[in-house]
Amino acid sequence: MLSFFLLFYNLLFPIGLLLYVPSIVVKLVRRGGEKKNFAERLSIFSSDKKRELEKFRGAIWIHSVSVGETQIALSFIEKWRKDRPGDKFVISTTTTTAQGLALEKLPPGCALIFCPIDFFIFVRRTFSLLSPSKLLVFETELWPAMISEARKRGIPLAVLNARISDRSFPRYRRLSFFFAPLLRRISLVCAQTEEDRKRFDMIAPGLSVSASGNMKFDQTVPSDLPLRDLAPYFGDCDRKVILGASTHPGEEKMIAGIYLTLKKIRPGLKLILAPRHAERAPGISDELAAMGLSHVRRTASAQTPCTNSDCLLLDTTGELLSFMAVSDIVVMGKSFAGHDEGHNLIEPALLSKPIICGARLRNFKFVFEALRKENALIAVATAEELESALAKLAEDPSFAAELGARAFHAISIHRGATDRTMELIRNLER
Repeated sequence: MLSFFLLFYNLLFPIGLLLYVPSIVVKLVRRGGEKKNFAERLSIFSSDKKRELEKFRGAIWIHSVSVGETQIALSFIEKWRKDRPGDKFVISTTTTTAQGLALEKLPPGCALIFCPIDFFIFVRRTFSLLSPSKLLVFETELWPAMISEARKRGIPLAVLNARISDRSFPRYRRLSFFFAPLLRRISLVCAQTEEDRKRFDMIAPGLSVSASGNMKFDQTVPSDLPLRDLAPYFGDCDRKVILGASTHPGEEKMIAGIYLTLKKIRPGLKLILAPRHAERAPGISDELAAMGLSHVRRTASAQTPCTNSDCLLLDTTGELLSFMAVSDIVVMGKSFAGHDEGHNLIEPALLSKPIICGARLRNFKFVFEALRKENALIAVATAEELESALAKLAEDPSFAAELGARAFHAISIHRGATDRTMELIRNLER
């Protein structure tokens, strides 16, 4: 039965790909990151790249979609090599921003490629080129052609830091006639939580799945993290900085409106807005201008410093953590203005920053609850509550510092997932 569905999938895939091409092109043009080797998505490799990859045949292939997963993958490799320093890795990413991050931080003994689009011809050619000893996929990238090709070649495949969201679970259950036999082709699933483990087990009974924890809790602040100087944007003044992190449509306008209200009472307040997708910056800039908010874009200020702005619009990729480190209050995006999926709360907690987010984070429930259990964040449901929370943190630095300290403590409790995951992978080799 699965073979029939895979045949159907591969027959329809080229049609779906053609329909999706315009979206891919738009993202490729507008989004930053490393784009030079994007043809590798179609398993088109340059002669130089093929010669390079010849040296990595039999390496461990690690696939991470975007920036967040790539950061975890790089940390995983570093820890793995403490015990097995001679192992080689090939890292693949899907997004250009993740490719740029991986290229910047690529450790010695690692190669970097774009992951092939999940069409059997592209996938097969990439597997033949790499001939990996094992394939480790971060989060829940369940691509049928990739999974099937690994199984066909007898290559162990493990899905690490895996989760199934509230939105995805009913869909997987309805289509379990397809996903159950597909998932059973995976050698090992390391789930983030016990709830995720149960969901995988309900979709595909008999699947080898363990709850090993969320590897994001094992993140550390990079020792070489640059501390950004905010004087070129805000001048040399006594200030308190609010950061709107990883924001989505509607959130920038809401946060900026609240900021303008609070600034009347606290003139020293400054604002940094860091949209999740930097290519949205021109539209956000127009919104801020229409609101009368004096602002400067990060890319523009690099050429022409502006020291009297109220707001810095961070229209770059890969700099969020370094600007978060010099902010005083962090408002996490994708949790307001109709969004409730959420983003990673661990990064501001690592930096001991006071965190405000929406009242519900569907895609980060465990992290959200871990912080809330320790009274280590402020969850708000309305713009009025957000304004009140920001005002309290701005006026009470002792409370803000205490909230940040509790956040750091809350995530420290849950460390150890990387070690548990590595042990499960080593058991897979025996």
